Amino acid sequence: MKKLTYLLTLFILCACGNNTKQSEKPILTVTLEPLRYFTEAIASEHFKVVSMVPKGSSPESYDPTPGQLVNLSQSQAYLRIGYIGFEQVWMDKLKANCPNMKVYDTSQGVDLIQGEGHWHGKHFHEGGVEPHIWNSTRNASVIAENIYAALCELDPNHQGDFQKRLHVLKQTIAQTDSIIRTHLANADSTFLIYHPALSYFARDYGLKQLSIEEGGKEPSPAQLKALMETCRKENVNTIFVQQEFDQRNAQLIADELDIHIVPINPLSYDWAEEMVRVAIALKR
Repeated sequence: MKKLTYLLTLFILCACGNNTKQSEKPILTVTLEPLRYFTEAIASEHFKVVSMVPKGSSPESYDPTPGQLVNLSQSQAYLRIGYIGFEQVWMDKLKANCPNMKVYDTSQGVDLIQGEGHWHGKHFHEGGVEPHIWNSTRNASVIAENIYAALCELDPNHQGDFQKRLHVLKQTIAQTDSIIRTHLANADSTFLIYHPALSYFARDYGLKQLSIEEGGKEPSPAQLKALMETCRKENVNTIFVQQEFDQRNAQLIADELDIHIVPINPLSYDWAEEMVRVAIALKR
């Protein structure tokens, strides 16, 4: 019995020691991978940054695992992207589960695109706000400034480091914008996409986005026919598809109109590369 008590005591001490060691590097939680990219670019070695929505999952419909909810209690703060479906459904629950965790909205100051609210599966896009704000170089600079402000509040002793890394990140964003504009100098002005994740990209560069999805739902046969007619009139040559969504209708349209399908991943950690990839696909 004494031996068992000793082993249990030793286990608890080791566990506490491990927790202390892990806590030496504060944890920040963000909603999705592009936001992790921006946050890590500024926070660098001062924080460990984790994403709630893992690679390959959709932030429109993802539900966190019990393990993620437990791990969230170790997070010093949560940085949300703003209006994505996951946050609309889960943010209040996450805050209730971790009442002492600070929450920062990185969409503050972004010129939001307003539209009609719609359901996406069981999640609703609140207020009709177009939520994919990170797919924009203009918005990326605002998001970066918001992350910088949050980090300075959480760790004022490293403000100088954060400021230097913010400057480098904004240079990367500006360079990405310049590369995109070069590729789009002679490009198609209208494109088709399954899920309308490039609304801010289209606004930034004077493009027109058409989407296969209608209000978060598959189009009816009549809507699909009308969409194909619009694509003909607009001389659409590119259909963007994302791995999180069904591609059958995209393939049907591509076959009917003889246009090419381009897989993209707006949820990629490699934000700059994905932004440029979209521009290259639209080049004539």
